[in-house]
Amino acid sequence: MARYRAIFISDLHLGTPGCQAGPLLDFLKEHTSQTLYLVGDIIDGWQLRRRWYWPQLHNDVVQKLLRRARKGCRVVFVPGNHDEFARGFVGLNFGGIEVLEDTVHVTADGKRLWVTHGDYFDGVIQCAKWLAYVGDYAYEFTLRVNRHFNSLRARLGLPYWSLSSYLKHKVKKAVNYVSDFETAVAAEARRLGLDGVVCGHIHHAEIRSINGTLYCNDGDWVESRSALVEHHDGRLELIYWQPLSGHDAHAQQVPMPVPAETEHV
Repeated sequence: MARYRAIFISDLHLGTPGCQAGPLLDFLKEHTSQTLYLVGDIIDGWQLRRRWYWPQLHNDVVQKLLRRARKGCRVVFVPGNHDEFARGFVGLNFGGIEVLEDTVHVTADGKRLWVTHGDYFDGVIQCAKWLAYVGDYAYEFTLRVNRHFNSLRARLGLPYWSLSSYLKHKVKKAVNYVSDFETAVAAEARRLGLDGVVCGHIHHAEIRSINGTLYCNDGDWVESRSALVEHHDGRLELIYWQPLSGHDAHAQQVPMPVPAETEHV
């Protein structure tokens, strides 16, 4: 069992068919930490308001998180836009889980990282929420198509493949949106006098330096099955929990270290 100083996960979207709760439970069983950060969109209130979907596996995830807190792990929940209802409980503690608007995590080697979901830097969320709901419908449709496609790939013994991730990398507007989001979040962390930021929201895992500010996105548990981890020496790493075949029961972690070179945008 791998033990880390801190683990950051976000965008679980419990309450939706797209949530990969089974692989997430496997990951949590195999990885422990002193601190666990839940960086927003843990429960998808948008989808639950439209249609109730809550299988036993989603209950199991919640119970696992509560059990982690009871056993001495510090669990911090920073709400996102899909679970914005929880922002009304900032400052409270539920079953050992702290609810915070945002927070600063200090790594073992002294880096001060701002932990925020990141939706405040999404112009669609802030200026035209109705458009965000439309986009959510389109995204859910893409995920539904992707589930059927991957069901066929699994029967053929092929690994999981994400259609929405492919589109994010290929559609110019999507690529520009991701880049603009990353730059804006990093700039705010720099303005706050911090060394970097850890966020979620855009479902695009990344570790890179933007104009000298460390930008970390822990990805999601709908498409990438990714988490950001801090080792006990302060080193940060992305871990992808991916199946070796089409069956979730056989999984491996695929680490991605922090890039050695600074990238300026």
